[in-house]
Amino acid sequence: MDALTLHRLHFAFTITYHYLFPQLTMGLALLIVVLKTIALKTNDERYEDSARFWARIFAVNFLLGVVTGIPMEFQFGTNWSEFSRRTGGVIGMPLAMEGVFSFFLESSFLGLFLFGQKRMSRWAHWGTAVMVFLGSWISGYFIIVANAFMQHPVAYTVLPNGLYEVASFWGLLANPWALLEYAHTMCAAVVTASFVMSSVGALYLLQERKGDFGRIFLKVGVVAGIVSCIAQIFPTGDLHGKYMAKNQPVAVAAMEGLFHTEKGAPMVVMGQPNYETQQIDNPIAVNKVLSFLIYGTTAAEVQGLDAYPRDQWPSTLPLLFYSYHIMAGLGTYFAALMAVAGFLLWRGRLYVSRWLLWFLLLSWPLPYIATTAGWMTAEIGRQPWLVYGLIRTSEGASKHVGAETSLFSLLGFLGLYSVLSILWTVLVYNFIQKGPQSPSDNTTGPSLTGI
Repeated sequence: MDALTLHRLHFAFTITYHYLFPQLTMGLALLIVVLKTIALKTNDERYEDSARFWARIFAVNFLLGVVTGIPMEFQFGTNWSEFSRRTGGVIGMPLAMEGVFSFFLESSFLGLFLFGQKRMSRWAHWGTAVMVFLGSWISGYFIIVANAFMQHPVAYTVLPNGLYEVASFWGLLANPWALLEYAHTMCAAVVTASFVMSSVGALYLLQERKGDFGRIFLKVGVVAGIVSCIAQIFPTGDLHGKYMAKNQPVAVAAMEGLFHTEKGAPMVVMGQPNYETQQIDNPIAVNKVLSFLIYGTTAAEVQGLDAYPRDQWPSTLPLLFYSYHIMAGLGTYFAALMAVAGFLLWRGRLYVSRWLLWFLLLSWPLPYIATTAGWMTAEIGRQPWLVYGLIRTSEGASKHVGAETSLFSLLGFLGLYSVLSILWTVLVYNFIQKGPQSPSDNTTGPSLTGI
């Protein structure tokens, strides 16, 4: 493989692995505030113990997110130095603000939250949880702003030497793409956290542990899951998809496998895109639905890939098609599963419905797969552009870092991150197995393998 391909693989691996951790911390930050709020309102120590339990898992994910995030940003100057040189005057600002403001806000109050409870009032400790939540979500927004500029560049000027700089500070921060992408991403983070919390609650009930923590985790996780799954589809997913169809129509055509412009375009549910024949093999499609979803009428014309030059098509079209459909398919499954769980919770049957508890337990990895597929859809759909319409991906790579160097560092990252994966698994396993610590419940239950 040439250097450009390895640079792309290197960054794809680094950022995909890194985002496994922030999506859980951002979602857990909100759910911990919910647990702390219930504890403060009801004076119920079980919710206080639950918040402390999830704070430990939050801290481990936060640490791994920091460790894997710093090398990712260094790659802007190693593998993608030309991109950094030309656009650093724009994307450098939100990235710097993320580090200087939100990261230090989150990390400082996380320390107070973890170690200051005995020295603070209950209201003050609740306030530290809120500040951790705000810090993590503000951090996410600054990162999204940098990515949104690459997807939909706004508020910039081009200098005589070809470099880009910010023309409007507020225009950059209020990029419509950033607002929609942020809402969709945060909903996905809450989906991830709600499934993780629900799965731990289901595990405790299946193990028949003493105490009420399984019920608490399941109830909070399912309620949060219902709200976030609905918001993930509508309005955030719907609005983001329509805005994308307006500003990146070639990406939408590739995602849907629409090779030819059609009136009343169908939505392909399943199939295999054939790049050579420019058709979908073995399609399962719903007629006219794509036109309705984008334009609100079944008679609307949707432009296919044939409306655009071949050199503007996404370079890995089949991967884009499959990643989008994996994301959409899993999102539908999440909403259906949480709807059933919510119904059984309302009827008082959720805690004894072992078949559904198994579904919830085994579904915890799926939000990670869906989120990864969603980001692949966004980033592959932008190709062949690094900054959409301005800088092609081939123009942003470092010119003096060869394929051998990139491959060597990629293999090093693979080895290092394998060790981090083992560390994370051992720590989280032990936390879950030990469970929340409560004066009235100090039992640990059977092992994970003894369900």
